[in-house]
Amino acid sequence: MPKQGAIGALGNLSSKRSAKYGMYLTAVIVLFALIILPPILGIALKWGSIAYVLGRRDLLSRSLIAVQNSFTIALLVSALGVIAGIPLAWVIARSKSKWIKIVDTLADIPFIVPTSVLGYSLLLFWSLPEGLSSLFESSIVSPGWLLIMLLHFTFSYPVIVRVVVGALLDYKREYENAARTLGAPPFVAARTVTFSVIKPSLIAAFILAFARSISETGATFIVAGAFENGPVFIQHMKESLSQGAITQAEYDGATVFTSFMLIIVALLIFLVIRIVGPKLKLPVKKIYPAVEGKLSYTKACLSRNIVTLLVFFLIVLVPSLFVARTAFSAILTDTFAESVSGSGIWGEYWQSLALSYILAGVVTLLNVLIGLPMAILIARKRLGSLFSAVLDLLVNVPLVVPSIALGVSLRGFWKETVAFAPEMLLLIFAHLAITYPYFVKSMSAAVERISIDMEDASRTLGAKPLIVFKTIVLPLTKYSILSGAIMVFTRSVSETGATIAVVSTLKTAPVVLVDWVTHPSQFTASQRGLGSGFLMFFSFLILLALRLAIREKGRY
Repeated sequence: MPKQGAIGALGNLSSKRSAKYGMYLTAVIVLFALIILPPILGIALKWGSIAYVLGRRDLLSRSLIAVQNSFTIALLVSALGVIAGIPLAWVIARSKSKWIKIVDTLADIPFIVPTSVLGYSLLLFWSLPEGLSSLFESSIVSPGWLLIMLLHFTFSYPVIVRVVVGALLDYKREYENAARTLGAPPFVAARTVTFSVIKPSLIAAFILAFARSISETGATFIVAGAFENGPVFIQHMKESLSQGAITQAEYDGATVFTSFMLIIVALLIFLVIRIVGPKLKLPVKKIYPAVEGKLSYTKACLSRNIVTLLVFFLIVLVPSLFVARTAFSAILTDTFAESVSGSGIWGEYWQSLALSYILAGVVTLLNVLIGLPMAILIARKRLGSLFSAVLDLLVNVPLVVPSIALGVSLRGFWKETVAFAPEMLLLIFAHLAITYPYFVKSMSAAVERISIDMEDASRTLGAKPLIVFKTIVLPLTKYSILSGAIMVFTRSVSETGATIAVVSTLKTAPVVLVDWVTHPSQFTASQRGLGSGFLMFFSFLILLALRLAIREKGRY
């Protein structure tokens, strides 16, 4: 009874305009205070240094070419990722196999691996003698733009799969079943009905993959060679500064100008997607009965699933895990015994691993609490269509800023404004800024899929806003909430660049592993492999346990 009384009181409170708009106003204030203004003000404080870049034609040309390369690769990788990710998402969401939960969890592995370690793993697999190159006389894929595309495809693929899986699991199949009953083959029903309904999630998946490609720094630098995109150019400027080749003013100008161009062009692309996306006609209405009929049944479906799983395992999963191969050989060595006892370097490693998971858990909880109101505000246009579109654009800002530049900006802002802030709080703010768009984009797309008529009908029958959320919105978006939380958790666990820039004493597990990878003379291959293996193994167990505990046995 007290529980029902509390729910009733909250329900009555939710029906008051002051409480409703107070919640939305709080969400907007949090967005600006913690997510938008700190990194932008961090860049604005050094805006005057752009003059040094404008006066150097060679530096200006390099910057513009690097920015162009960033967007070319991001657009190609995002498009290929959506095309390749949809079939795997379909297998995960629709398969009745008991083993599919393992595949579902394996799909997140590239997202778990620290990005710098992931870059090193792909470099080993595709380019160095330790990998496939041992079977040939030279590298299969040399460092450069193609290896960057393979890398970006690898870490954006799980983002796309996770968003689309959430959409397919939340999607009620009545319309698709009705189309099947009326004679449409499965392929036609999916193309003309299902994909049309989940179109917002497909657009969100493309945007998240695109933004992830634009912002990645550490791993890209490892596999880039002489090729430059925006983040690699910034990293090269940092190296030039440390070598004395450029001045501090030139470095600041190059960083600010390149970050500014990345932000402006990316926001323009997001604006175009926001305007054109809802008007995009999905699917193509014309039907090809003979071809699509053959693509709908056993042989074609089996072939599609085999190709899908081969792409996933051979192009995505195996290269991602290749760096950890030495972990297995280290189990029977003294390295494993030292790691279990926590002696030597392993004491710091276990502390950093605990910090990574605690930090990711806190950031995930904060994202759910402050991200849900913002997602509803954007999806339902509570404060008007224009304001919703502006908020939707602003949410993407942290995604397109290179993580190192974002970390430097955040550190400069918070150290200037709250000098006494502990490093743990700075870490939380930095990871919150990086992960916030992932949850909001995923959830706003999920809420947008729900017919507003259902909510209006419930309110007409007397249901309070809280009850409408509890009985309609929450059940229809629970898988998307889980998918968004998983993306936030894994993104936080894997973040390296911003963490290095923000703090000086605290070290998360990815930062420790980056030190081990970039200092091969100080750490053995067994230590690097075993450290990477532990991080991936425990992350895998956490994600698997989370799914087994939350996910219902039944499927739509």
